[in-house]
Amino acid sequence: MRRSKRRLIATAAVCMIFIAVFAVLAFAEGTDGAAEDAPRFYKTIWSLLPPVIAIALALITKEVYTSLFIGIIAGGLLYSNFRFEGTLTHAFNDGIVASVADPYNVGILVFLVILGIIVMLMNKAGGSAAFGRWAATRIKTRAGAQLATIALGVLIFIDDYFNCLTVGSVMRPVSDKSKISRAKLAYLIDATAAPVCIIAPVSSWAAAVSSYVEEGNGLQLFIKAIPFNFYALLTIVMMVFLAITGIDFGPMAKHERNAKEKGDIFSGMKKLAETADEGSNPKGKVIDLILPIVVLIVCCIIGMIYSGGFFEGSNFIEAFSNADASVGLMLGSAVTLVITFFYYLIRRVLTFKQIAECIPEGFKSMVPAILILTFAWSLKAMTDSLGAKEYVEMIVKGSAGTFQSFLPAIIFLIACLLSFATGTSWGTFGILIPITLSVFPLTHPLGVVCVSACMAGAVCGDHCSPISDTTIMASAGAQCDHVTHVSTQLPYALTAAAVSFVTYVIAGFLPKAAITLPIGIVLMVLTMLVVYFTRRKEKAAA
Repeated sequence: MRRSKRRLIATAAVCMIFIAVFAVLAFAEGTDGAAEDAPRFYKTIWSLLPPVIAIALALITKEVYTSLFIGIIAGGLLYSNFRFEGTLTHAFNDGIVASVADPYNVGILVFLVILGIIVMLMNKAGGSAAFGRWAATRIKTRAGAQLATIALGVLIFIDDYFNCLTVGSVMRPVSDKSKISRAKLAYLIDATAAPVCIIAPVSSWAAAVSSYVEEGNGLQLFIKAIPFNFYALLTIVMMVFLAITGIDFGPMAKHERNAKEKGDIFSGMKKLAETADEGSNPKGKVIDLILPIVVLIVCCIIGMIYSGGFFEGSNFIEAFSNADASVGLMLGSAVTLVITFFYYLIRRVLTFKQIAECIPEGFKSMVPAILILTFAWSLKAMTDSLGAKEYVEMIVKGSAGTFQSFLPAIIFLIACLLSFATGTSWGTFGILIPITLSVFPLTHPLGVVCVSACMAGAVCGDHCSPISDTTIMASAGAQCDHVTHVSTQLPYALTAAAVSFVTYVIAGFLPKAAITLPIGIVLMVLTMLVVYFTRRKEKAAA
């Protein structure tokens, strides 16, 4: 309670200081008629204040929703020259309402709602439980169980929430049989959630990132950024290496040793109650998990190329590059939802009433994501109205070229820290991607690299953060103590982050994926080989 009160007081104090300072600055410049109409802070350093306030409050309060909202209000204050009516009008009408009413944004929100419903249907149908039973009879080794966990996590790339819930419920019996610690299972679940979704063009994450880019270039930018998303790609490389070699380090080594030698998969931590999974429908089969996912992928791809003009004469590559992610994902998911409805009815794994119950439940599961997106879009509208892009572009043009080359690595670190403090990748995207695009337009050689660094850093911080919803859900999915999961995962995540940082430094000078990505993979493999031989020496000495 005392910590909460202190945090609330600190937040209020910061807000009051910001408001007081800018009120003084506003009135100090006079109150002539012209100033009443034109934003006094347009294309000045103060145009960056709304995202700065959002970042500062997020670091202090660890609350992304209120931080984004206060940033929006700050933008309204600056735009209206601290007039009450103008602030409300600009923040709500031109910000929140305009963002929600935008056709592209509405399409993204519809896709998220439909995705939440599909996920809820697949869980209730019992497909994940059936897949777990099938896998348990075919996987015989520890390495095989870990590789199967990674493969399933990569397969379920549509949404990180769905990933954590499904992979956890499916692979727990398999990993327990193979004597894999719950801490290691939680790490594998977490490392194949956000890091995989952020490199999947057909996912809720791709839709979110695409929505922050203007002129319909979001999906094209997302695809171009995949080879530069070093943290996500190097995390997968590290997981495969650890699974094949059986080498672990840090606190994880103790948990894995206890599981392998003593059969103690909990290593003394309190065993969590094994709750019944939502997907424990006895009628469920493996096809009930696989088919909806395959149909969703196919339908979304068809929807994207349809929006890109494939059926009007464009070839596949051109259509996919010009695709409207909002339209494609919305139409593809809608068709998938209808097919899934009828499929489960025909299979008789769910009744019509059970299917209907999944609709509001699926909507509820996506409310946090929808709220973050809405506020992030609105904050972007505030900074745009204040001329932040033009100001930043002007500053960057006057800066030294050498400094610009280090910006990808700097952006990666900033995104890591912000995402770690707030526990959300999506909120970090909403704050940093518009600023990043202001610094480096898409036509600049470092534009894609910097946006990718922002995405990679956000995922890295989310992966490390103990308050991240994905981290918490990974702990729940593996039925692992949350503190144990965070402490055992952190050394692995920091290792991948360190190699990624070095690779982004190189990419700042050589912004070519064909060169920097192989360098990053080689650095990661060399790092893991050092760990491997160090651990072998320690074992030999013991």
